[in-house]
Amino acid sequence: MRKRILLLEDEQAIADTLLYALQSEGFDVRHVRLAREALAVFAQTPPDLALLDVGVPDGNGFDVCRAIRKTSELPIVFLTARHEEIDRVLGLELGADDYVVKPFSPREVCARVRAILRRSATGLQATAGASPPPVPAAAGVLVLDEQAQRITCSGEWLALTRYEFLLLATLLRRPQRIFSRSELMELVWGGAPHTSDRTVDAHVKLLRAKLRERGLQAEVIQTHRHMGYSLRLP
Repeated sequence: MRKRILLLEDEQAIADTLLYALQSEGFDVRHVRLAREALAVFAQTPPDLALLDVGVPDGNGFDVCRAIRKTSELPIVFLTARHEEIDRVLGLELGADDYVVKPFSPREVCARVRAILRRSATGLQATAGASPPPVPAAAGVLVLDEQAQRITCSGEWLALTRYEFLLLATLLRRPQRIFSRSELMELVWGGAPHTSDRTVDAHVKLLRAKLRERGLQAEVIQTHRHMGYSLRLP
């Protein structure tokens, strides 16, 4: 079955380029120009992934993402001409899996879509018990399954975005080691040139919140002033 992609993009030239590239890759793409149309499509025929332009005539992609996140962990990628760091951080804090700044290569967008969908599918299989038991790379109640590209907390899979997973996995592989922000930027965001060390801080904040939701009261991810972050062993 072909994967369904929801594309919210009001610039027809950009939309046509992405439509051609995605359809050539075998995706079933539904293109809309307005935020309300995107939410209507999501409600009627939920896609497998959403590509959301940040600026559209009747609102913005951030609002669409907020609405979707109330009920769904649908993979979301933002498309935007905005280069400001605060916009990138906001998009990631809202739960986006990736953030692509215009001008971009349609082939690059397709590659990112495929990678996110592969990880999402692997995670669903793992949740259903289709993958082998995790090979432990663990700290306390956290266990990293490298093959499934998922992390469990107290035996339950964590719902993580792409970069949340990569950041937590990096810390899990070397518990107690202090990683500087620049090291984490290189290890986790090496392929995303429009990011800064504030992106690391934003993702640490999001991870801490998700871990607290799972009942971890103490801060598992430790801050070392002027040095960086580490994962605390129990």
